[in-house]
Amino acid sequence: MGGTEHLTVQREGATLVLTLNRPEARNALSLPMLVGLYDGWLEADADDSVRSIVFTGAGGSFCSGMDLKALAGNGMAGEEYRDRLKADPDLHWKAMLRHHRPCKPVIAAVEGYCVAGGTEMLQGTDIRVAGESATFGLFEVKRGLFPIGGSTVRLQRQIPRTHALEMLLTGRPYSAREAAAIGLVGHVVPDGTALAKALEIAEQINSCGPLAVEAVKASVYETAEMTESDGLAAELTRGWPVFDTADAKEGARAFAEKRPPVYKRA
Repeated sequence: MGGTEHLTVQREGATLVLTLNRPEARNALSLPMLVGLYDGWLEADADDSVRSIVFTGAGGSFCSGMDLKALAGNGMAGEEYRDRLKADPDLHWKAMLRHHRPCKPVIAAVEGYCVAGGTEMLQGTDIRVAGESATFGLFEVKRGLFPIGGSTVRLQRQIPRTHALEMLLTGRPYSAREAAAIGLVGHVVPDGTALAKALEIAEQINSCGPLAVEAVKASVYETAEMTESDGLAAELTRGWPVFDTADAKEGARAFAEKRPPVYKRA
């Protein structure tokens, strides 16, 4: 199991938990964190025993955005990490889920600050849980910057455009309740319980057929920008093979026998 000094990797049953671990900086993104994140996404994809991913932050914050000094390697990142970035100049975008989409479901558990790069990474997750006091926002325009982590493209596809433009153009903070009201997050829970709720959702996913889960997730993203007729055709191409799997047969047997299914990804 991987990880770096700024990114911890743990297993909770069939769930891989990736935790941004730089609480003294509100989990601002550093090069060790980005390397650990990207390796974590790859680990989850490669390990058939992992059925879901929970993405969270340590110390009461999710992520406060990019730490430019750390990314430049000014005393915080070792040569190993600089070499990784040099070998793959796209690594940071893959880590931030801009240029990589894990095949397993990703559930975000947000406490505290989830702003700038934090809100941008959030848009690359599939299901989102927030603590009551969580704060969201894209502050880049207030600093004369551009939210280049994908927000001008993704946000308007995930929430109504009027809300997306207000968030992008005002650079103001949003409470968890307001984020839920506009559809940016799906659950608001008492502070300190976002991780527990995310793991609860993950366990529900883990009990389902993993091949079916991955195919459903892939179909949702593949068809999002298609016409309805093209999307329905693509859905059949993606979905029909699932019915021929051993997992599908096991699901039917388990239902008939009134027992929990035992899926083997076959």
